[in-house]
Amino acid sequence: MTNKRFYHIGFGQEDLGKSPPEIALLSGDRDRTRLIAQNYLQDVRLLSQNRGLDSYLGYLPNHRPILSATSGMGAPSLSIVVNELVQVGIRQIIRIGTCGSIQPHVPVGSIVISSAALCRQGTANDIAPIEYPAAADPFMTVALVKAAQELGFEHYLGITASVDTFYEGQERTDSANPYLMRSLRGITEEYRRLNILNYEMECGTLFKMAGVYQFAAAAVCGVVAQRTVDEGIVLEQKDVAVGNAIATAIHAITNSCVYL
Repeated sequence: MTNKRFYHIGFGQEDLGKSPPEIALLSGDRDRTRLIAQNYLQDVRLLSQNRGLDSYLGYLPNHRPILSATSGMGAPSLSIVVNELVQVGIRQIIRIGTCGSIQPHVPVGSIVISSAALCRQGTANDIAPIEYPAAADPFMTVALVKAAQELGFEHYLGITASVDTFYEGQERTDSANPYLMRSLRGITEEYRRLNILNYEMECGTLFKMAGVYQFAAAAVCGVVAQRTVDEGIVLEQKDVAVGNAIATAIHAITNSCVYL
């Protein structure tokens, strides 16, 4: 059989070897993808850098194969990558990202594990109806919570708001467009009162795709902004938050019976 290399991710099933991985760690940032591969995996091999969507094949200490892959920013790019990853045999995906807290008790530097998402994303509406639930896999989510507890990381479990834009959609006015549509003014306070923990841009579509495509998905994000205080990113805390999110995912995969 000839190897079908997919147009966007740049590799195919035959590139994954005789024991292909069934799990992928998915990051929007290609630098994070590389960091995971180089610092947390063994015998790493670069699969592709097509379109800036870097993908690496590596192995956990227990010799389990795993992908570290780049989704790109936002749901449209993620939807393409996830579709092609499922076609090469991936059955479990953990998104490792960054997010902004909208609750005063969720500080910068902590991590948020998403149990579900309020999905305000046009991409997701092409996957399933707007009423379709955007829920994380419960077993993978519990494994992430247990991992964070065992590692002693400050973590929060709850609902995430997934939106399509970083500025307008997250009610940022310190940008090239300070004039928000009326439907977005006050949206952060509304979400806060609905007990939503954080903003990010991919989970909702990922979770809906998991339900429709029949794979398992979960998400853990490092908190890099505190929207009850300021609109900006706190770069001084980013490395800690992202590092703890990565370590949580790796620990969950390595130690949970969910992945045996």
